[in-house]
Amino acid sequence: MEKAQLVTKYELSKIAVIGAGSWGTTLANLLAGKGHQVDLWVREEEVFDQIKTNRVNQVFLPGMELVPGLNPVLSYEEALSDKELVLLVVPSHVFRDVLTKMKPYLKPGMSLMAATKGIENKTLMIMSQVAESVLSDDYMERFGCLAGPSFAKEVYKKYPTAVTIACHDLAHAERLQELFYTEYFRVYISEDLTGVQIAGALKNVIAIGAGAADGLQMGHNARAALITRGLAEITRLGVAMGANPLTLAGLAGIGDLVLTCTGDLSRNRTVGLKMGKGMSLEEITGSMNMVAEGIKTARSVYELGKKMEVELPISNQVYHILYNGKNPQEAVRELMTRELKVELEH
Repeated sequence: MEKAQLVTKYELSKIAVIGAGSWGTTLANLLAGKGHQVDLWVREEEVFDQIKTNRVNQVFLPGMELVPGLNPVLSYEEALSDKELVLLVVPSHVFRDVLTKMKPYLKPGMSLMAATKGIENKTLMIMSQVAESVLSDDYMERFGCLAGPSFAKEVYKKYPTAVTIACHDLAHAERLQELFYTEYFRVYISEDLTGVQIAGALKNVIAIGAGAADGLQMGHNARAALITRGLAEITRLGVAMGANPLTLAGLAGIGDLVLTCTGDLSRNRTVGLKMGKGMSLEEITGSMNMVAEGIKTARSVYELGKKMEVELPISNQVYHILYNGKNPQEAVRELMTRELKVELEH
């Protein structure tokens, strides 16, 4: 009861969730379950009809009944009317387009946040930078990002989960913390907007590599090495972009990395697993109805590493496997026979 009173105090109870994939639907369901007024913008009319008629998103969250307070809508105008908080949960490659189409309906005083993990291909921007390039400065001080180890199905089933919300304005982050907190969904806060986003993006690329190693049946030693050295790459690039290295050792960093590299619900690990077993990228993506962010992010990370002059050997090999048809076995051989190094860098 005390938590609900705090949410009401901060007046963030009228919420639009933009994007009805598994994660967007789950977060909308969580917030509506706490008694907030939640409109969920849905792109697919089929999904809209399913939620409206049967209270289920059979395409992206099959078999999971949604709370009555969750209201699906098809237009940005209806979704954004009279809202206090707007949460974007769309793939990174459409984030700019969606935000641009939303812009005419945004009003001063609205709070915006993103639960998208990726890096834009053309601009090499993280999502807060994309938002800054589209919107006025009025929205950016309180712009927040939600990150951390959180499979949608487990959050829906109320399995214990811990995440991080980052925002430059820590007082506003506390408001968002109270808004999302439940007995099963624990929320920490951070001021490191860059760190949580870089970690959330790169872990998907590393997970494709870890999945490929599993597909090749290389064992637990190889997976552990990929995760650990993958974290070194995330930290290296994150620090180069101004992130706090401690963020990368937290929930948004190592927490999400371990989950995505090892969990059977991980779409990115699944992509790697199938590639390790000999399937082509076209075959894999053709069989999926949800986006594996690491596929497109691998291209961004490859280019960003070159731009920032940061060494990213695992990420680069994943890029070559995905886009240049490199044999995963050869990629592993090259990683293992690189010049010998000191483990800890200054």
